[in-house]
Amino acid sequence: MRSESFTLVGHRGAMAHAPENSIASFRLAEEMGVDEIELDVRLTADGVAIVLHDATLDRTAADDSGRGLGPVAELTFDQIKDIELDSGRGVLTFDEALDNTTVTLQVEIKAIEVVPELGRIVAARPEDAQRIQFTSFSAEALLAVAEAAPFIPRGLIVSAYPSADAHPAGIESVLAATGSGAFYCGWDGLTADLVRDLHEAGLQVHAWPLRTPADAARARELGVDGTTTDFPADAREWLDRT
Repeated sequence: MRSESFTLVGHRGAMAHAPENSIASFRLAEEMGVDEIELDVRLTADGVAIVLHDATLDRTAADDSGRGLGPVAELTFDQIKDIELDSGRGVLTFDEALDNTTVTLQVEIKAIEVVPELGRIVAARPEDAQRIQFTSFSAEALLAVAEAAPFIPRGLIVSAYPSADAHPAGIESVLAATGSGAFYCGWDGLTADLVRDLHEAGLQVHAWPLRTPADAARARELGVDGTTTDFPADAREWLDRT
């Protein structure tokens, strides 16, 4: 069962067990007991919001017919919708991801161009909007989505703390400027004191990724609110043991 104060997030579903960002991966993650699912969104050339981590289909295509086509941002949805991915089916639209999930979604914005379409979708699907949180490594994307869908919570992602190269003004100033209520930080540089300070500022703090029992113990020691994992069932067991 879920700890009242800890959130387990399935990374692109349950990607250690099923193809990432697929219906199969999302459903398996829910069966494994995740509290939330993280997924990635981009925009096609004709304005369709799709669920895809990379800028191209090269890595996730089932065969060479889907490779070497270039960035999906330069392709229409009709050009890519019938290309088979390693999931055995085509790329998902964001609407399809909403149709095939029930838990809260961490929707990572991979390209700022997708923001207006995300705003349109959440406005058209108010019930689903209640279980969405937009996240990004990009402060610009978070500022854009704050304008397009101000009623949806936001969270900043960084690979480590402090992330001075990406955010020279300081993490705290970026969190405040973007109106982020959550901070998703890689393990490096994260301390219990920092987590406590961020909690006192009213922020949720997640550490990522959780890959081992030692990571689960570290998450508990740091006092974070949640973590993201490729192995939801194992992660739940590791966390329960701690």
